[in-house]
Amino acid sequence: MFTRILIANRGEIALRILRACQDLGIGTVCVYSEADQDAGYLKYADEAICIGPPQAAKSYLDISRIVSAAEVSDVEAIHPGYGFLSENAHFAEICQSCNIDFVGPPPEATRILGNKARCRELAKKVGVPTVAGSDPIDNEEKAVAIAREVGYPVMIKAAAGGGGRGMRMAHNDVSLVSGIMSAQAEAGAAFGDGSVFVEKYIERARHIEIQVLGDRHGNMVHLGERDCSLQRRHQKLVEETPSPVVSPELRAEMGAAAVKLARAGGYFSAGTVEFLLDPHGRYYLIEMNTRIQVEHGITELVTGVDLVREQIRIAAGEKLSFSQEDIRWNGVAIECRINAEDPDNNFRPCPGQIGRFFPPGGPWVRWDSHVYSGYVIPPYYDSMVGKLMVHRPTRADAITCMRRALEEIVIEGVRTTIPLHLEIFGHTHFIRGQVDTNFVEGYFAKK
Repeated sequence: MFTRILIANRGEIALRILRACQDLGIGTVCVYSEADQDAGYLKYADEAICIGPPQAAKSYLDISRIVSAAEVSDVEAIHPGYGFLSENAHFAEICQSCNIDFVGPPPEATRILGNKARCRELAKKVGVPTVAGSDPIDNEEKAVAIAREVGYPVMIKAAAGGGGRGMRMAHNDVSLVSGIMSAQAEAGAAFGDGSVFVEKYIERARHIEIQVLGDRHGNMVHLGERDCSLQRRHQKLVEETPSPVVSPELRAEMGAAAVKLARAGGYFSAGTVEFLLDPHGRYYLIEMNTRIQVEHGITELVTGVDLVREQIRIAAGEKLSFSQEDIRWNGVAIECRINAEDPDNNFRPCPGQIGRFFPPGGPWVRWDSHVYSGYVIPPYYDSMVGKLMVHRPTRADAITCMRRALEEIVIEGVRTTIPLHLEIFGHTHFIRGQVDTNFVEGYFAKK
């Protein structure tokens, strides 16, 4: 096992990794930007190193600064968390060249599975269902021909990266051509790779993702699904597990498909295979996230598996301590991502200082956050304030518990998504489990 790890991230996930390291008796080094110099979690690290100014490109995305901090602090491994460099194969390679273990998958697995186009190609080879579509587009005429063949509407997607960037919907040839140009520009700026592809848009679909976990010795399991259908701008607002529409038989089938894909890509560590589920129960691969997910906590609640701890153990060369047959799913867990955003103004980010703050608590509630009264939410990074999770025996009980927790939490000084979450958890369609990926946009269109 490692004796010292550097955490190459910030905010909630940095604190989450710190806690896992403390549970394992591992020393920690946290890097931070000038914008995060007052972050409360830094006091829990054995060492904290400033790596640059607030801009992510000059701090959390600067590989040379992070590796220099790792070498100076004499760590054995780097945990990248999620976002930033977590899916950067080049960063993982540099860590290896410096004799520093990367807490994540091998670089080649990231290059294959972390690229949507290459992941689709591999999925087709191993028999995992994919949406009808194209390879990376090299000219507009080819894109138009494919879109006409599969039928409009279609989605334009960036081959690299995630988080909804580089995605556009097109309903005709004109919007397809303009959408490709804007998607390529956005993807190039965000990921350094402007390649995009086109695929058929699945209407009234749910977003279902499967959590996988594998070690360096060839052992691989899935830990069930998370339903992430409630989104805004292709980014998740609410996640739950199990999904109210996935049967045990479908869970086993989708889980086996996710494991097959991960194995074929030479994957180990924690990862998530994402699918679209149509109204007829047919599922199609979207992509694979080659990192820990923001919403990993609800899987931990229903399975009892500490995913971050397992990531670290796997990176240290240890075997999984359980098999697929050992995994049990107990109860229902739901998560709300509480963001500093204005839902009534197209979810505009609302950075600023938090005034009065009262976190939710009580039985069956988990609050993962790094904020406190007086904390200043900086304008340079993601707007998430924290993750509010509940775990109860039934979905109805979990919804009731979440409403209580949402009414209890107090965050003053900045606008948040809490009022929207309260409306969602009182909506008849959500309570009945009758939602899809367009639910939030449809809700606002009717207001």
